[in-house]
Amino acid sequence: MTLRRFNEILFQVILLIATSITVFTTVGIVAVLLYQSALFFKEVSLKEFLTDTQWTPLFTEKHFGILPLLAGTFLTSTIAMAVALPMGLIIAVFLSEYASSKVRGIVKPILEILTAVPTVVYGYFALLFVTPLLKKVIPSIAGFNALSPGIVMGIMILPIVASLSEDALRAVPNSLREAAYALGADRFTTALKVVIPTAFSGIMAAFILGISRAIGETMIVTIAAGQRPVLTLNPLVPIETITAYIVQVSLGDVPTGTLEYHTIFAAGLALFVITFVFNVVSYLLKKRTWERSR
Repeated sequence: MTLRRFNEILFQVILLIATSITVFTTVGIVAVLLYQSALFFKEVSLKEFLTDTQWTPLFTEKHFGILPLLAGTFLTSTIAMAVALPMGLIIAVFLSEYASSKVRGIVKPILEILTAVPTVVYGYFALLFVTPLLKKVIPSIAGFNALSPGIVMGIMILPIVASLSEDALRAVPNSLREAAYALGADRFTTALKVVIPTAFSGIMAAFILGISRAIGETMIVTIAAGQRPVLTLNPLVPIETITAYIVQVSLGDVPTGTLEYHTIFAAGLALFVITFVFNVVSYLLKKRTWERSR
């Protein structure tokens, strides 16, 4: 066996091991969630879990409806997306189509510094700065609310959306831009009608990653959103998300193996299913875009 052939086999083995670790880790996570959730659903019906409008597993009168936690999760994530998606795409278009290489080299690293800020810092920033600021504009807003952490979550995931979208836009061949210019299109029209549709799959991947990051965020909502599991879409009142509840139980005095303990796995399974659905939607959008481009 030659040295070159040996190196190829060694490289293939390393890749196989790395891939196997990823697969086995995913399978292990799913297996733990399913097993622990099965213990929960032995005592609580799936219908009650999905339809009950109250979530009070730690109270004397226990209810196990996931809807309040889902409402809180989607409310904060929707606010975050309303902040991050349009701003991120605008920043990406500016950096890709308008900014010079010098400006891009300065702005993009500064933007990505936001990803290095610990989420607990964002949480206290939302609680101690953004909420008092909002209270001056909206006096009726509660000290703990969904609006403040939602806005800060949008700021937190903005670099992810902007950076990945910009990478997708810059991957569009310059020949397409030059063809649009030759037909009389200006820079804005070219970006809107040519570059963005061509890079749609990459932009959607950035959006889906940002949405998944927002849904799974823990510390910001734990600190600034409150721990009040109510079924509401009012962003001015305290709410509780799935991740915040998991933190609440994990750091509390709930004994391992009890029904209350198993609720965190049922909630985690619901969060996993939501993230999985978003990834499937992302795949279908990419596939549809690819088919249209053929």
